[in-house]
Amino acid sequence: MTGAAGTVAATGLAQVFWGSTYLVTTEFLPPDRPLFTALVRALPAGLLLLAVTRVLPRGDWWWRASVLGALNIGAFFPLLFLAAYRMPGGMAAVAGSVGPLLVAGLGAVLLSERVRARTVATGLVAVAGVTLVMVPGLGSVDAVGVAAAFGSAGAMSLGTVLGKRWGRPAGVGPLALTGWQLTAGGLAIAPLAVAVEGAPPAIDAAGVAGYGYLALVNTALAYWLWFRGTGRMTATGVTFLVPLSPLTATVLGWGFLGESLTAVQVAGMAVALAATVAGQWSPRAAAGARLVTGGPAESGVRAVRR
Repeated sequence: MTGAAGTVAATGLAQVFWGSTYLVTTEFLPPDRPLFTALVRALPAGLLLLAVTRVLPRGDWWWRASVLGALNIGAFFPLLFLAAYRMPGGMAAVAGSVGPLLVAGLGAVLLSERVRARTVATGLVAVAGVTLVMVPGLGSVDAVGVAAAFGSAGAMSLGTVLGKRWGRPAGVGPLALTGWQLTAGGLAIAPLAVAVEGAPPAIDAAGVAGYGYLALVNTALAYWLWFRGTGRMTATGVTFLVPLSPLTATVLGWGFLGESLTAVQVAGMAVALAATVAGQWSPRAAAGARLVTGGPAESGVRAVRR
């Protein structure tokens, strides 16, 4: 595929990769080490991309990259993992699916963009679809978990809007920008991981393979695809790809872990996918509106639990 459809497909592939995180984590990684896993995902991938691109921030982009890295990686990962451990996956997924609505609201405040009724309606449909998919995972409410889930969605949404506002510096590609943010976010997570979790856990061969996949494919490649796509799509269009992550995790859980998949969940998947497709079209986009940058997104305990 080429053009806009190819961009959407490649960007959506990042969400598909993120949807595999739960399967890799439960089958290959040591349990109960969310901060260490977040650190291993972010910092090695960021340093690798810095080594490949050999481009460092200049001027204002030192603090801008730090802010985006702190939001998109440093805050997003730990809050997401905290939510995943404290409450059912369905609630985490539903909280993450409100991203398009948060982006629309923040865009109105920070970018003076008009909130379209169509965007709000499509966002609510996406939330409804993800809710149906995650019905078996919904359960008792944990206040800290709920706050963390919405905090992670808020961090991602703010990173998306600020990324749109700042764009990319001249002559800098998405690979370098991805490396800056992953490195900044990883450095922000490192002291927290040491203070909370202490020394790294023992890692066997399966763990090495799992962490290698998370760092190289699930993070370096996926975030490069994501930032490349968000540099060419509208911020709202990008966030409407978010439901692909919990939907992928659900399908992988059914196919590889023997988890059940009910008729209600299948119907919810259809609704969420319809909202995802609808979120990629607008009269402005069809007319060739200017393209913007955004931030990363993952949602659902199936996609993030460590």
